[in-house]
Amino acid sequence: MKKIEKKHIEAVKTILEFIGEDINREGLEETPKRFLRAWAEYWGVGYYQKLEDFDKSFEDGAEQVNEMVIVKDIPVFSHCEHHIAPIIGKCHVAYIPNGKIIGLSKIARIVNMYSRRLQVQERLTNQIADAIVKITNCKGVGVIVNAEHFCMTSRGIQAFGSTTITSALRGVFLKQDVKEEFFKLVDIKK
Repeated sequence: MKKIEKKHIEAVKTILEFIGEDINREGLEETPKRFLRAWAEYWGVGYYQKLEDFDKSFEDGAEQVNEMVIVKDIPVFSHCEHHIAPIIGKCHVAYIPNGKIIGLSKIARIVNMYSRRLQVQERLTNQIADAIVKITNCKGVGVIVNAEHFCMTSRGIQAFGSTTITSALRGVFLKQDVKEEFFKLVDIKK
């Protein structure tokens, strides 16, 4: 974890004062440190990880596999880079192996790594797809992210319950029949 310095604590106190809080009240005494630890250990942990941490694929087990492998409903918890408001949703990843498979937990870890950074959903979706291609050299990959953006639901337009859906398709997933099979198998529901 990144070392918390006095200047970081002071920065959080400045924000608390800006919104009208009394930084000396008992309930807020440890808030700056808790906030910084939450960002370092959870919400921003993706900044301390790299794709190579999850670059584990296997040639055995992929014997003649030429059909879709899908991991659905991977939790997405991120923050938008424009307002630092939460983005919460699900990610669905499918790929067609090309002689190598990736450990299924690695797919979820890749989603988590890119999610745990300040993001826009379009970039997040593409980063996940490109990472799977890089690790597996697969025939193709499809990624769908379906998420609620709190910058839309808790401020501004306040479009409660709205979600944003993005997709990234690579390789054979650009073919209409493969794309249709992927979308049908994922069957996005809220």
